Amino acid sequence: MNQDTHYKLLDMLEFSELDILKRMGYTWKDPYDIIYKFEDALAKYTNAPYVVTTDCCTHAMELCFRWLDHNNQMPTQVTIPEHTYLSVPMMLAKLGIKFNFSAGNWLGEYQLNSTNIWDSARMLAPGMYKLPNQFQCLSFGIGKPLTIGRGGAILLDNIEAYEWLSRARSDGRDLKIKPWSNQTFDFIGYHYNMTVEQAAKGLIMLDTYELKFDLFEDPMLMYPNLSNCVGEL
Repeated sequence: MNQDTHYKLLDMLEFSELDILKRMGYTWKDPYDIIYKFEDALAKYTNAPYVVTTDCCTHAMELCFRWLDHNNQMPTQVTIPEHTYLSVPMMLAKLGIKFNFSAGNWLGEYQLNSTNIWDSARMLAPGMYKLPNQFQCLSFGIGKPLTIGRGGAILLDNIEAYEWLSRARSDGRDLKIKPWSNQTFDFIGYHYNMTVEQAAKGLIMLDTYELKFDLFEDPMLMYPNLSNCVGEL
């Protein structure tokens, strides 16, 4: 198996992004270094010991549930707000987890009851990580606090979970082992990784990010009432 696509940064990033990163003092030997640097920057900003980036918030939550399942801690049922994004109950249904809806409002984030997983898609604030042993899932999609187009992240403090999630989001691969031919493919993973260009944009935008509470709109207005659709999910 020889598919080592050690692609060039110039194939993915605009010259302006590369120049900005260099002016900010960033250096790299490998494209994936930029992803790890974005994770480090998020960890410092949120006070999370570890960060694992993903391609979206929903997949970040899914991976957290799969980690619980890996440790025989998968819940049989959870409670979520009736006003949330449609992909959340769909993700739970895909994993075979029963769910019900709760009434009420939420601001920035909410906890999936009976778990230590948080949907923090509309939250990004200094020191926001909730110690100990919590999984807070961020979103960088359109309309989110840090909009880089698409992407997500998991804030956590468990080193074993961090190592497992880092491989799980990247097709089971350990991206720090190079070349690819030296890797062992004995880990079932998922194609949920953040792209290098998204991480580059995230690094640039996070450097000048200002917390704006008006971004945390009323979810009652943003999302439909899903409780009436439960039979269709």
